[in-house]
Amino acid sequence: MRHSTIRQLEVFEAIARLNSFTRAAEELFLTQPTVSMQIKKLTDDIGLPLFEQVGKKIYLTEAGKELYQTCQGIFEHFSRFEMAVSNMKGLKSGKLRLAVVTTAKYFTPRLLGTFCQQYPGIDVSLKVTNRERVLERLTGNQDDLFILGQVPESIDAVSEVFLDNPLVVLAAADHPLADQKNISIDRICEESFIMREPGSGTRMATERFFNDHNKKLKVRMELGSNEAIKQALVGRLGIAVLSRHTLALDGPMGQLAELNVEGFPIERHWYFAYPSGKQLSVVAQAFLEYLRHADDYLEDLSCRHAISGHCPLLKNG
Repeated sequence: MRHSTIRQLEVFEAIARLNSFTRAAEELFLTQPTVSMQIKKLTDDIGLPLFEQVGKKIYLTEAGKELYQTCQGIFEHFSRFEMAVSNMKGLKSGKLRLAVVTTAKYFTPRLLGTFCQQYPGIDVSLKVTNRERVLERLTGNQDDLFILGQVPESIDAVSEVFLDNPLVVLAAADHPLADQKNISIDRICEESFIMREPGSGTRMATERFFNDHNKKLKVRMELGSNEAIKQALVGRLGIAVLSRHTLALDGPMGQLAELNVEGFPIERHWYFAYPSGKQLSVVAQAFLEYLRHADDYLEDLSCRHAISGHCPLLKNG
């Protein structure tokens, strides 16, 4: 073990936590051959197998379970040391680790830009991934703060609303419904829908809305990203419910329309969260306080005036 490196332990911990060599490689930005090589070296140093494979699934051996507990202790000590050093330095320097769901990528970098202008010595790590993995990272206390939709009650975490997240119905700018007002829910359900993947917060909110109205959607296609959905809309493959934030910075200019549908927008919110009992560093505390004033920095981001036709990204509002 004295010959083992911190990197090898990081690779092992990621595989053990995610139960996947592939996902560990993605999280650590490594190739799969590199991950396999690091585990082989670690296994050789220990002299016992750390994983066993049954079918397509991998499981920790007894030695693997012991090492996983050891890794958690080691990384917890490193985290405390980093926090102590950060607190000693104040806001002149330090690290901020954020994990956000994919839709939050439309405003988080802009928030970070203003924050880092105020505190240029802070090093920021931003992880953008889907809701399921953000919740995994939250449960595993892998980052300082997390930005996502509402946190499930089953997760022991502190969370607070800091920004509105309206969900709207979008279509191609030349869609037959683009110029209509007060479109009924019955009428909109006649259209083909392009949906995010199962587990997406946007999808869950959309399905909940229509289920509450005893309506069933005609799902034509499932896509794993907002960008792919927007391109499908421009291609006239259907309509979709997305966060208005997805249009704020890089929406296809003039090619999409927000439909005026009964009951929309669906009012949702963005939350910041962190595990209950977690001691935040001085940098994380500063960013948390900064998030509480996010509206002041993002006045034009949510296209609040889209309905009245003032949002430049939408045709006819």
